[in-house]
Amino acid sequence: MDAAQPEAGTGTTSRGVGARLKRMRQVFGLTQRELARRAGVTNGAISLIEQDRVSPSISSLKKILDGIPMSLAEFFTLDLAGPEDVFFAAEDLPEIAFGDKISFRMVGRAIQGRALQMLHETYQPGADTGEVMLRHDGEEAGIVVRGRLLLTVGDQERVLGAGEAYYFKSRIPHRFRNPDDSPCEVISANSPPSF
Repeated sequence: MDAAQPEAGTGTTSRGVGARLKRMRQVFGLTQRELARRAGVTNGAISLIEQDRVSPSISSLKKILDGIPMSLAEFFTLDLAGPEDVFFAAEDLPEIAFGDKISFRMVGRAIQGRALQMLHETYQPGADTGEVMLRHDGEEAGIVVRGRLLLTVGDQERVLGAGEAYYFKSRIPHRFRNPDDSPCEVISANSPPSF
């Protein structure tokens, strides 16, 4: 049998390969026909594997996964227990308040192993992150969407208005303050998360 075709009963992979292949194909937005075309196998071969009617050899499975593309290790180790939340309603963003003048609403707080922290920040008039400058590992960036923000980064200081942005290494001491009499809103991201 051609190496691109499944070998009935001779595969060395465990049961459940079919369901896993189907799930991976769907996660990557591929039809059976498109995956078959990319991998250079027949549409029927993909269908039979997904139905667990045949078990592919390792070489056949590798050829099919090259069409995604994905390694054998990723195929067998990627956690498919359930899809993580991707979309969040406004009420799904937990409030992290710093007194009554600063509010941070965090995107995806419950996601395990986050490498990124994204916030919708609101600074009331006169709000200030404090006299002591903030400092932590990583990088951060943000864009002012409403109002004005006075940002101090090391020995640099600037008032940013709506549409203006910042990006800096978080190890540099920094401080945020709303110098105006109307609220300021910022969309920001930190990597890695600082809380």
